[in-house]
Amino acid sequence: MNDIIQNIKTRRSIRKYDKRQITDEALGSIIEAAQYAPSGSNSQSWLFTVIQKQEILSELNQLIRRAFAGVTFDEHEYPAKIRSKQAAEKEHYCFYYHAPTLIVVTNKQDYPNAMADSGLALENIFLTAHSLGLGSCWVNQLAWLCAVPEVRAALTKLGIPEDHFVCGAAAIGYPDGPQPPAPLRKPGTVNLVR
Repeated sequence: MNDIIQNIKTRRSIRKYDKRQITDEALGSIIEAAQYAPSGSNSQSWLFTVIQKQEILSELNQLIRRAFAGVTFDEHEYPAKIRSKQAAEKEHYCFYYHAPTLIVVTNKQDYPNAMADSGLALENIFLTAHSLGLGSCWVNQLAWLCAVPEVRAALTKLGIPEDHFVCGAAAIGYPDGPQPPAPLRKPGTVNLVR
């Protein structure tokens, strides 16, 4: 198995981090890899906002908790949203798992390929982080709640343009504990036509 396939197959979502900040060199490599993701017509219309200041991360977490408190989901909503809303009611809730670095990936609202391009960039972020011995996890809460006025105002204050929406975010840091095992792959997910 070559190194790239090995890296893909061994990467896991990490939800517990120690307090050490990642190095500037590692951050540079992660962001550069994100910038080299494919994008439709080479648009590169994404923006990578890196947040490492703990006070800002804590403020965002409180905003997310308040935003969840103000939204209502019915029983047909995406189950992860319902679980996140319930989790946000708990005092110890942290949508970014206390990772020391959060990379928020945004893209233009009127660009049809925004989610695909940003998803490819996020995958590069996760794979590069893993190759450097770091943990990572995709977090959706900012994407789900970015239109809530208080959350949108905070994003604008961070320098995210008003015409951008959050496609996803990556929690990045040093794992605190063992890596979880890989879940079994679901059968029936390949349709081979020859």
